[in-house]
Amino acid sequence: MGPERAPPRYVKIAVSRDTGARAAVDEALSQIDLPETCFVLAFVPEGLPLDTVAQALEAGADGVPVFGCTTAGTITPEGYEIEALLLLAFPREHFRCASLLIEPLKPLSMKTIASQVRAHAARFQRTAGWNRLALIFADGLSKQEDLLVATLEAALREIPIFGGSAGDNLAFRETFVLQNGRFHTNAALLLLLETDLAFQGLGFDHFLPTEQQMVVTEAIPEERLVLEINGAPAALEYARVVGCPVEQLSPQVFAENPMLVRQNMNYHVRAIHDAPGAHALSFLGAIDDGLILTLGRGKEILETLRAELDVKGPRDAAPDFVLGFDCVLRKLEIEQKQLSGPVSEIFRERRVVGFNTYGEQHCGVHVNQTFVGVAFFDPGRREFA
Repeated sequence: MGPERAPPRYVKIAVSRDTGARAAVDEALSQIDLPETCFVLAFVPEGLPLDTVAQALEAGADGVPVFGCTTAGTITPEGYEIEALLLLAFPREHFRCASLLIEPLKPLSMKTIASQVRAHAARFQRTAGWNRLALIFADGLSKQEDLLVATLEAALREIPIFGGSAGDNLAFRETFVLQNGRFHTNAALLLLLETDLAFQGLGFDHFLPTEQQMVVTEAIPEERLVLEINGAPAALEYARVVGCPVEQLSPQVFAENPMLVRQNMNYHVRAIHDAPGAHALSFLGAIDDGLILTLGRGKEILETLRAELDVKGPRDAAPDFVLGFDCVLRKLEIEQKQLSGPVSEIFRERRVVGFNTYGEQHCGVHVNQTFVGVAFFDPGRREFA
């Protein structure tokens, strides 16, 4: 373990590993100075009864709004954890917040959402000299994040948007966002933030494109389902290309052999999460007939993580903390390579806190197998990645 760093100044981090929902909430809330808090983000592990969590947070937060989502794991001051409830308390001295619940996600009305979001932003009164950003937490099984984040980007224009899709620790049954004392599915939560802190957006993966390209020849786009690749059953063709027997395809194989999609000059991961039924492939991002997929090759994940998190703010300062949205497929690959310890140490050293997602939102795009985050610095000039 590296040298201990002092805790962040501009966010209070509270953790409970109690397996009882009410006891976990009470223990975590006891670590927060509620009168000094503007709002709380709650990242909830799989296994805690959600109704009990919501009621306990509502009763115990003393009127402080609590937002958040279910997760595929949390990133605490100890690094990766599975069963830890994580609360992040943002101080009212440095933050203002306004929330908007977007529902339903399916069917999604881009026009209605754009109108709601513009009105929401207009109502959020500006503070002179403060910076604005938006956080988005979406139902990670809605299959609507691509359209949602594109709509938000168009509606909010100059306000940068960062986010993660809610998870349920790879059960892929149901995922939820939290607002006003209730967990909501088939919904997304938009948080508009103002802060006097400087911040910088982060978004990176650790894959390079290979020369191996494939074409989607039959798909069901609304279900993110690919039936054929290169005119052959999708799972069979993918298994042939990556050199794996089709019956041995697994989340670990998908994590280590991702498909990339080129957008403008950049490649984004279009992750596979399952091979259901008659040799189809189910994706975590948008797909369509005719889409060209490129097989990705991994770079050294620890080296990439260190380099990308070593950002500097005003006066060449390291971040006070990094709010991180880290894809669960990255975590799977890290576990497969037995690198959880070193990765957790990198997170500890760089004060990364957040959760493992079913997808990430950055620069108007829904991506997979990517780390997206916001680095917050001592108040100073504003920077962007």
